[in-house]
This record gives sequence, C-alpha cells and structure tokens, in this order.
Amino acid sequence: MKILDKYLLKTFLGTFATVFVILFFVFILQTVWLFIAELAGKDLDFVMVIKFLAFSMPRIIPLVLPLSILLASIMSFGNLSEHYEFAAMKSSGISLQRAMRSLTISIAILSIIAFLFANNVIPYAEFRFINFRKNIAQAKPALAITEGQFSDVGLYNIKVNKKTGENGNHLTGITIHEKSKNGDGSKTVIRAKDGELISSNKRSILQLVLNDGYYYQDIVPKKYEDRDKLPFAKSSFKKYCINIDLSDLNKVDTKDESVSNTNNMLNVSDLRYTLDSLTKNRNTDIVSFTENSATRLGNLTDNKAKAPQKNKPLVKDLLSLFNNKQKAEILSTASSNAESNLYSIDATKTELDAKKKNINIHLSSLYDKFVIVYACFLMFFIGAPLGAIIRKGGLGLPIVFAVLIFISFHFINTFGKRIAQEDGMTPFFGSWMSSMILTPLAVLLTYRATNDIGLINIDVILTPIQKVFQNFFQKIIPSQNK
Repeated sequence: MKILDKYLLKTFLGTFATVFVILFFVFILQTVWLFIAELAGKDLDFVMVIKFLAFSMPRIIPLVLPLSILLASIMSFGNLSEHYEFAAMKSSGISLQRAMRSLTISIAILSIIAFLFANNVIPYAEFRFINFRKNIAQAKPALAITEGQFSDVGLYNIKVNKKTGENGNHLTGITIHEKSKNGDGSKTVIRAKDGELISSNKRSILQLVLNDGYYYQDIVPKKYEDRDKLPFAKSSFKKYCINIDLSDLNKVDTKDESVSNTNNMLNVSDLRYTLDSLTKNRNTDIVSFTENSATRLGNLTDNKAKAPQKNKPLVKDLLSLFNNKQKAEILSTASSNAESNLYSIDATKTELDAKKKNINIHLSSLYDKFVIVYACFLMFFIGAPLGAIIRKGGLGLPIVFAVLIFISFHFINTFGKRIAQEDGMTPFFGSWMSSMILTPLAVLLTYRATNDIGLINIDVILTPIQKVFQNFFQKIIPSQNK
C-alpha cells in the first residue's frame, strides 16, 4: 500500500470513527426519549436499563452508518481540498478516482460487515428487545403501576397511594377506573383500602386482590328521560379479585422469549421461507373463496326446475308467473342472498388486503438488508466528490449538506416503504426508490468533481439571461436613433 493510500485511509477512518460515535450517542438519546415512559418511575434497576438500551442499540446502526459515511467523506475530502492537498495530488497526476480507490475498498468491506450485521445481529437483538419489553409486568408486576398517578393497565386505570413489599406488590389506597367497552368513558369505579399484586411467569394474567372496598357502577336507564337522574349501583366487599390480561401490554420479562415471528427478527433465509408460506396461504384463500362463491351461487338455482322447451319462447318478466306472495318471497330471498354475498366479498377483501400488506412488509424487510449495503456506497460517492467541490472541512458547511442529503434519503425511503406496504407500488421499488433517486446525484457530483467544474455552473444560468437582455437592448437602441 502506498503512502498516499495510508494517509487517506487514516484521515477518513479517523473522521468516520469520531462521527459514528457522536451520532450513535445522539440516536441513543433519542431512543431513551422514545421509551422514557417505560423507563422512568418504574423502579427499574441499573442492569435492566442497560439491557434495555443494549438490545435497542443495533436497530440504530442502519440509520447511523450511512449518515456517518456521508459526513465523514464530506469532511475528509473537504479538508483535503481546503488545504490544497488535492491540488498537489492532481499536479502530480493523481486523479480523484485514484485517490478514492483505497477508500472504495474500505467502504466495500464496511458494506459487507453492515450486511452481516443487519442479517444476523439486528434480528437477534430485535428478538431479545421485543421479548424483554413484553413481559416486564410478569417479572415485576408492580412496574406496571406508578405511585400517585393513574397507570393504564389493560382495561383498567389504576392509581395507588403507596407501594410496599420487596417487589412493590403490596398496595395501599387503591382507586380503579374500568374502561367502558363501548368507548363512552368509565362507568365503573372501584376503591379499596389495600391490595396485593400476584403474577406468574407461566401465564400472562396479573391478579389484583383487593381488600375492604366499594364498587360503584353507573346505570344507564332504558328510558331516555330517566338518564338525567344519573342512577348508580353501590356495593361493598371484603375481598375482590381482578384478573388483568397482560398479553397486549408490550412489556418485558428477560427469560420468556415467546415472541419470534415479527419481520424484524428474521434473517434473509427466514424471510424467504416466511414469504413463501404467506404467499401460498394467500393464494389458497383466493382459490378457496372463488370455489365457495361458485358453489354458493350454484346452490341458489332451483335444480328441480324443469328445463324450458326448445321451441317455447322465454318469458321476459319472470315474476309475472307468480302471485304477489311468491313475488315477495322471491325478492326477499334475492335481496338477502345479495347482501350476504356482498358482505362475504367485503370481509374476504379486507382479509386478503391485510395478508398482502403483511407480505409487503416482509418484502420490504428483505430488501432493506441489501439497501444498507448500497447506501454505504451511495453516501460515499455523494460525500467524497461533494467535499472536493465545496472545499470546506470541519463541522460547519459539511454538516448542513450531510443533514439535507440524509434527510432527503431517509424521507424518500420511509415514504416509499409506506406506500409499498399499502400496495401503492411494488415493495422492491418502494425500498430502492431513495437509492434510485440519489444515484444520479452521486454520478453528477463525481463527474463535476473529476472535471473541476464546481457545484453549480452559474454561467449556464446567467448566459441565456444575458443574451436575452442583449438582444432586447440591441432592438431598442437602433429604433431610438431613427
């Protein structure tokens, strides 16, 4: 390896490492902010918080890595141009492509590592992260309830004045609002002097045993005029048990790892196997619905009816052959069958659309593992020539360009995947749309940096305008002289 390659590698990798650490720390803070409600005020020990953050860190890499490469390449090549080191290289016959050769090889190695990381480490970390959050209320049920404020636990809002005991299972001063199934507010209130939380790692049920309390329930009269009286029922109890389903709480137990079927937990081979199963299942449902619809329509016909005679003309108004009672029965049956078929079609369409969306999500996850590889190359071939053109290093102008380019990349990528999930475009195009749009920019910047054209050629814009004004004044001046 030549001295120049070593120097460029040392400059780029040093800048890349610094930028990566800073950006990684910033995104970790963002993760803490997103999950602050699950971490704060729930008596989590330091080890559990560290595990929580450690399992969430790998998912940040696909965001941090391309941005770090982009910013590091702009800063490195901008610094070299600012100090006229590129001018010295070009005077010695070394082109921009030759200077980028060793760095391109290092980016290729980094891209392979990124793919292996996205294919193996991220699915495992996502698996541990989801399961770690899922059963926290089972491992330590008191974590689901915070002192002095209402905590949303399943179908209940629970407030306790004080928690005691080794795991905070003993509660004092309990107020519970049960959510209405109709979504019209809380109509049931339970108050108790004290109680105890009982849970088991083998089941997703949290049992709350209440002692010495009252049960209040609003009653909605059937007559509208009686509703202004606001009647309610009240009863007292010595002991009352409430079973709370924790299966939808999305919290953590560090040992139970029952969730293993989300698309982010699968590698390339698992995704392909899952996609094959999902596609076959959807196609089977389509064929089954088609056959059932044909059978249902066939059963509606009267198989016992006699076949019409060949020479006898068909009656234009079939209902005229029946009396009024039979007409009513026929029309009622036809209307009922039509409504039933429409309902069946709508329900099947909704189910098939949901399955199609699930397939699209898995396809997007599959393509994302390859998009990150190309994104590393793309950001390098945008950042390196851009840095050589703007001739600015440091953390000023490079950060502005890097943030604008990366926000555009991330926005287009998110927009494309959202549309692809709703089947507005193919998942392949949705996942690769941002790369396709920014690739011409990388080619343009590389071409302009290689030929020392600059970022924007002002003459291309000003020359046509200048010619227009010249022609305009040339026509006006001779006419005034006459």
